[in-house]
Parts: sequence; C-alpha cells; structure tokens
Amino acid sequence: MVEIRIQYAGGLRTQARHMPSGQTLITDAPLDNHGRGESFSPTDLVATALGSCMLTIMGLVAERHGWNIEGSEAVVVKQMVAQPVRRIGSLTVRLSIRGARDERARETLQRAALTCPVHQSLGAEVQLPVEFEWLE
Repeated sequence: MVEIRIQYAGGLRTQARHMPSGQTLITDAPLDNHGRGESFSPTDLVATALGSCMLTIMGLVAERHGWNIEGSEAVVVKQMVAQPVRRIGSLTVRLSIRGARDERARETLQRAALTCPVHQSLGAEVQLPVEFEWLE
C-alpha cells in the first residue's frame, strides 16, 4: 500500500506528496479547462503513468532475460473527449525499444508492456492503441 497526499493549492493547482519518498509534484489544470497549463494536468499524469508503467514492466522482463533496453522511450498522445462528459478518450502509445531483438524477445517484451498494471486498469471506454518500434 502506498499513501499519496494531495492538497488543493488554489488557482486550479494541487500539490501531491508521495509519502514513502517525500517527493512532490504539482498539477495544473490545462489551458483548455481554465488552468494555466504550467504543469502536468491530472489527466496528463494518467498518460504519464501508462507510458512509465509500460517501460518499467518491460525493463523488469528485460533484466530477467539479461537484455538491455536502456534509452528506450514511450511517447503517449492523450486525446480528450467532451461527450457524454469530459474524459480521456484515447491514449496512443508509441514505444521505441533499443537493442537488437529476435522475434521471441520482441513478443515477450510486447506482452510485458500490454500487461502493465496501468494498461490493465484503464477501462474499455479509453482507446489504447500501442505501436512498437524496434531500434538497433
């Protein structure tokens, strides 16, 4: 169990503290929703969580097999929808994975990415297309 404490700071901003580490982050409402857009919005953090989780789970699997994927990247494009309520409509993920891999290794890493807890936690109403790019 992990505790995260979040305080409303006014001006459509929050400050979150990760209690085990003491690390903090600020959220700001996006420009298109009356905020200043000066930091991650709460829905930006969902997109960030998805890409970070996919890379982390791939990293765990890669380490287990002795594969180096350091320098790999995730780009997540978040699209909001307004109907029937404002929410995340899609999170399109492009994973660029470094290191030469045979087909079995690629399938193993792809399966790992798609079973990350964040990907598995997002509901069916959020479209989640994922593209893999294999870099030598």
